[in-house]
Amino acid sequence: MAVARTRSVALVGVAGRTVEVEADVGNGLAGIHLIGLPDTALSEARDRVRSAMVNSHYPWPDARIIVSLFPASLPKRGSQFDLAIAVAILGAAGVVPAERIAEPFFLGELGLDGRIRGVRGVLPSVLGAARHGDVTVVVPAANAAEAVLVPDVKVIPVGDLRQLVEWLRKGDEPPSPAVEEQQEPESAEPPQTTGAPDVDLADVVGQPVARRALEVCAAGGHNLWMLGPPGTGKTMLAERLPTLLPDLVLDHALEVTAIHSVAGTLPPNAPMMCRPPFVSPHHTATAAAIIGGGSTTVRPGAVSLAHRGVLFLDEAPEFQRSVLDALRQPLESGRVTVSRSVGSVTFPARFMLILAANPCPCAQAEDQNDTCRCSPTVKRRYIGRLSGPLLDRIDMKVTVVRSSRRELLADRQFVEDSKTVAERVLAARERAAARLAGTQWRSNAEIPSAVLHADFRPSAEAMRPMTACLDSGTLTARGLDRVVRVAWTLADLAAKDAPGQDETNTALGFWLGTHS
Repeated sequence: MAVARTRSVALVGVAGRTVEVEADVGNGLAGIHLIGLPDTALSEARDRVRSAMVNSHYPWPDARIIVSLFPASLPKRGSQFDLAIAVAILGAAGVVPAERIAEPFFLGELGLDGRIRGVRGVLPSVLGAARHGDVTVVVPAANAAEAVLVPDVKVIPVGDLRQLVEWLRKGDEPPSPAVEEQQEPESAEPPQTTGAPDVDLADVVGQPVARRALEVCAAGGHNLWMLGPPGTGKTMLAERLPTLLPDLVLDHALEVTAIHSVAGTLPPNAPMMCRPPFVSPHHTATAAAIIGGGSTTVRPGAVSLAHRGVLFLDEAPEFQRSVLDALRQPLESGRVTVSRSVGSVTFPARFMLILAANPCPCAQAEDQNDTCRCSPTVKRRYIGRLSGPLLDRIDMKVTVVRSSRRELLADRQFVEDSKTVAERVLAARERAAARLAGTQWRSNAEIPSAVLHADFRPSAEAMRPMTACLDSGTLTARGLDRVVRVAWTLADLAAKDAPGQDETNTALGFWLGTHS
């Protein structure tokens, strides 16, 4: 009996960090000691590992066993280290060759009967392991489809401990076990990742300005606020925004899949998320649910689950004001940092924010049929829950009103389906990508302010409407940047080389909310 070493991966946010697992089986009082900052779930691994080995008919060493997880200063959480700990002990006890376990990475949770169960975060873990070059990663069969998404990595799916030991002893490729026999890890919350597949923009009739605003948002990645009474189609419009967006490119798809893998919200039978996610939390959601958090394990929140997609806040004034204001930092930086006593974790959070709100608490339209009884003070207080700094970060604001029967019938001949609009959106995004070639940005909404005014500033004539509003104080410096970005998107949709005064006027009207 001696010391054996193998490797596993610890997740810090959505980044995988290599962990060396050492097992020393030697003389002393019989027992197993786990060191290296394990959490409660990891401390319980000693019981799971022992039962799994005994029930797989392998002898449990009647000796002192010390398992060390290096680096010791890195907190380790979760049950994905079970398999690496078991393999290290088997190597130290001489059951498997120690040299065979030194290089591969082992991920998986052990059942008491020796089965290897699926775990969260396999994709970012394998991505972390892949930084070491051509490596071999042993994963649960339930996570095999997710693991093989990483190129240049040899993935060995296993279903139970005996199958793994036989492979380590003989070196033969293990047969792929039946995936349906594996149990998927439970999700922290039900997935809210995509809109319904049968929705179409053609379903929304009577809101031509809002449909146009939705197209501009999809083409440039802009934020939108819709204000209007119930029944005007605000929720319908937001749910149809994902149908206008193109598929995610490979690197974005891997980012999104890694986040949902960590959160445990990957859709079943879909190892890679190729469509932009759509996340719509309830207005009772806490700051931790929206931004991310947790007492021991920091989990991504709704802003990260909506990364490269859409975050829709229906009835936005009903959210806690602290929750709404917490959105300001990720809207600017495209990432969110969650700080807890256990450390700080940064998650990506670049999303399109769609806000929908009623004009007052009673939600009655001011027309001949419904009379709003809310006083002006009550209305201001209600809309005032959306702070000025937050609204300053919204690129486009649209007021939607109830349409008459005649208006609904007249608008039907102008309605376009999602496929038609998505083609224009894709063409506009390709123009923007060609203009931004050689940079790290792919859409107009991502261009930073300094680059926007240095390299992509419209002509003086086109800037004249915005500078006039800037001089009068109706437009802020941040608002100016957002108007210019929307103007470029309008130019891309019109197949123009640069925005003119028509585009800047339209973009300014959307930012001020004068289009209705």
